[in-house]
Amino acid sequence: MTSDKKSKFGKAGVIINYGFSILLAVIFLYVAFYDVNFGEVLDIVWQADLLWVIIFIVITMLGHFLRAVRWKFILNSIKPNTSMTNLFGSLMIGYGVNCVTPKLGEITRAVLVGKWEKLSRSSMFGTVILERVIDVISLGLSVIIALFLTSVNLSEKFPWLITSLYIMAAIILISVIILTLILRSKEKFSEVVIKIVGKISHKLAEKVAYIFTMLAEGFASLKGTRNYVWTIILTIVIVLMYAFGSYSGLLMLNMQNIHPVTFSMGWVIMSISAIGVIIPTPGSTGSYHTLAKATLVLIFGFGETISAAYAFLTHIIGYILFIVTALIMFAIINKQKENLIEVVKTEIKET
Repeated sequence: MTSDKKSKFGKAGVIINYGFSILLAVIFLYVAFYDVNFGEVLDIVWQADLLWVIIFIVITMLGHFLRAVRWKFILNSIKPNTSMTNLFGSLMIGYGVNCVTPKLGEITRAVLVGKWEKLSRSSMFGTVILERVIDVISLGLSVIIALFLTSVNLSEKFPWLITSLYIMAAIILISVIILTLILRSKEKFSEVVIKIVGKISHKLAEKVAYIFTMLAEGFASLKGTRNYVWTIILTIVIVLMYAFGSYSGLLMLNMQNIHPVTFSMGWVIMSISAIGVIIPTPGSTGSYHTLAKATLVLIFGFGETISAAYAFLTHIIGYILFIVTALIMFAIINKQKENLIEVVKTEIKET
């Protein structure tokens, strides 16, 4: 197959993936706002408490900054003096990219930090995968905690929730097993797997070998008791920040005047709606709205309109923050580095 044909197939694959993610977003948005008067939703949003909007923005940005700090501790054994500007900048640029093309942002931030900090691309991808494993573990634990924070039977209201927990538990278990095998006997284990895959496809075997290299370098980056402890502490604080953000979203719309609101309500909303973030829609559009609204209506008894307003406002603020911060960080860092767009394009093509 010629390089032109490969390029065409590659572009077609990107278009199909992007089209599918847009379709998912449209379907979820339809479900979330079906039979809801959007004019009434906007009226409620315009009456939001400005003080709590500011608090929500501060909490959201602090949570993202702490993610960059956690990433620094993960990278500490590889390069202790990684720049927080580079880490936070690449993280927010990645989030901005995710708002347009789901999951490409993870590749973007790994590529940028690898380039700026002169670290191997494979190790950067590995640390991003490690972060995702940590996030899945923390999400699973937060959902389990949520089960005990409400008197409502969540498994009845969300029948798929227990299934999701089983899936997350399976992902965690498989990840731990693979991680253990890679770290203990990287060469032997990878040789066996690559040999088996090689019987099917040599190209696939090469990709598998590259994945093992990424995983080994990324997971091995987290070394030292201090780095482990701070990674765990920061993960807990990040989850608490997100939960407080969900709680402050209730106060933004003065929902305490309808029903009493508590921090535990914010935790439950955060835990369930975070599952929507896993679904590959641009910037979690639609999937977040559906789950956040459903949680408020089915578990806490709020009306459809106010619940839709909550989902709309909290999401649009986060979405705008991602885009604006990504552009600001892009402008700041682009003055110091070579053209970022060309760097990302080149590196992603090589990947």
